[in-house]
Amino acid sequence: MMGFNDACSLLRDVARRYPEHEAYVEPGRRLTFAQWDRAADGVAAVFLEAGVLPGDVVALYMPSSVDYAICYQAAMRVRAITTGINMRLGPAEVASILARTEPRVLVRDDGAVIDGGTAIVFERSSLAAAEARVPVPLPQPEAHDPVAIVWTSGTTGMPKGAVFDHANLRAVAIGACELGAPFDRRISPLPFAHVAYMSRPWEEIDKVITTVIPPTPWKAGDMLELMARERVTVGQGVPTQWRLVLDHPDFDATDLSALRIAGTGAATVPPDLVREMQRRLGCPVVIGYTSTEAAITTGTRPGDSPEVVAATVGRPRVNVELEVVDDAGRPVPVGVIGRVRCRSGAVMRGYWRDDARTREVLDDDGWLWTGDLGRLDEHGYLTLVGRKSEMYIRGGYNVYPAEVERVLGAHPDVAQVAVVGMPDTVLGEIGVAYVVAAPGVVPHLEELRAHCERTLADYKSPDRLVVVDALPLTSMGKIDKRALATRSR
Repeated sequence: MMGFNDACSLLRDVARRYPEHEAYVEPGRRLTFAQWDRAADGVAAVFLEAGVLPGDVVALYMPSSVDYAICYQAAMRVRAITTGINMRLGPAEVASILARTEPRVLVRDDGAVIDGGTAIVFERSSLAAAEARVPVPLPQPEAHDPVAIVWTSGTTGMPKGAVFDHANLRAVAIGACELGAPFDRRISPLPFAHVAYMSRPWEEIDKVITTVIPPTPWKAGDMLELMARERVTVGQGVPTQWRLVLDHPDFDATDLSALRIAGTGAATVPPDLVREMQRRLGCPVVIGYTSTEAAITTGTRPGDSPEVVAATVGRPRVNVELEVVDDAGRPVPVGVIGRVRCRSGAVMRGYWRDDARTREVLDDDGWLWTGDLGRLDEHGYLTLVGRKSEMYIRGGYNVYPAEVERVLGAHPDVAQVAVVGMPDTVLGEIGVAYVVAAPGVVPHLEELRAHCERTLADYKSPDRLVVVDALPLTSMGKIDKRALATRSR
């Protein structure tokens, strides 16, 4: 890692030292580091011919794939900025991203219906021949060249684009967690447009990690089969994905003995799920917490107790400063709920072409105000209690949905749960629990309230229960609280 200021030079070095080591594996295709380096040069030549200049945007509208990785690296080599567009986004969201970024080039999946506007459009398959082209002279990237625009999941409106440069990617690699060790084989089940991929090329290249890509659309059976066949050492997934993997009928017959560690996060993780993952996967489980804008924030460690892993999101990553403060930015005492903010070299440069929104979350001292609420314990572990925007006030008392969800999720009748506030003429707001029932049972409000009140204050117990077949999800696999709040009004 030392001695390099950009991810392109780093890849050239690793490709020279480990040319035959696999960088990517997807169904039907394998790509070594040397092949990745060579293909990126070829596609970079095509981008130059298309008129891509430093600072221009290259938009990628395709699933997680080897081709995505090649195009991302190729765009870096011409000092362009890659904006990945999640294919699960709605037409209005996609149109908004394209209108705001005005890409010079759009690479779209074969058969995808998407209007690139003034962009030069390449079908994904058309770039295959470019990978064998004779390399052309390329500009030298610089550490502070912006390389990626990563879009938030849009739970509070249209997605916002967090901008990252090479220096950010290097900081992510320095602060990377136990989910990356030299020569790991790591499964990557989230869309590549997500910050979990877009901010991590430096770490993956530097540690010579093999990225294993499940087919799109994601299915639990595919992930199981790939983890076994490819001898995956690092399992990753959001809680919903791990729940589906553990419930799959082939799980008990699948050999996952190569796993050395498994990670989850990006949403509230029920304590029982953590314990079940540890028991059935046969490896340590770690919880990670961050936001799109922060890239890395906190995480648990393999040596942490099951109780810590189940109840907290761990301690700050390497070189990350973390504080829980009041609205004026003053640190609050241990155990007191406040606003979570962080500062590190990994934090985004700002929102794409949106200085006003950038100033709302990133202050002059470099602190990123995450919008999350939480409390620290005496050992520096962070417990999240919800988003500031999700907190509701019932009869004058603040209620934090994540705190209630954590307790309800431990009830045997509850498979999944989300709590939102809704208006009430008497109390101002009340809590509504949307519950996916465990197999063969029917949850009852009175029982769930009694369960909550054994742990929490009585005003935090849900006032209404709505049993649903499934909870709505965002394009990133998180529970869509905005959709539930709309239902409740």
